[in-house]
Amino acid sequence: MFDQMRALGAITSLMKDRQKLADAAARVKDRLEAARVQGTAGEGAIIVTMSGAMKVVSVHIEPAMATAFSADQASQLLAQDLIAQATNDAMARAQAVARETIAEEAKELGLPEELSSQLGGPFSSALGL
Repeated sequence: MFDQMRALGAITSLMKDRQKLADAAARVKDRLEAARVQGTAGEGAIIVTMSGAMKVVSVHIEPAMATAFSADQASQLLAQDLIAQATNDAMARAQAVARETIAEEAKELGLPEELSSQLGGPFSSALGL
């Protein structure tokens, strides 16, 4: 009960200082747009680089793999699957970076740890992530 009251107090305090909250959101957004993570598949044959803001920055396909992909339909299906795997891997890593970044910023704002861990979803949505 005390923790809930403390969390409510922290939120109330932040709502009074909307500029501080807006500045924090801008810092999080900038950090996530600058962050880069990589997801891989096929033992590194496919590498997808994604920003912390969940945007694909680049896709690298090893030349030998690219040549094999054009051989037949089965190869094309394998290519599609590997690209999807690498993208999903990168996305999971980007989501982890986003959670960590949001938690760090929430801590700097003085929000209790249990509340900051819950902010990932709503805060991420507010940032357009």
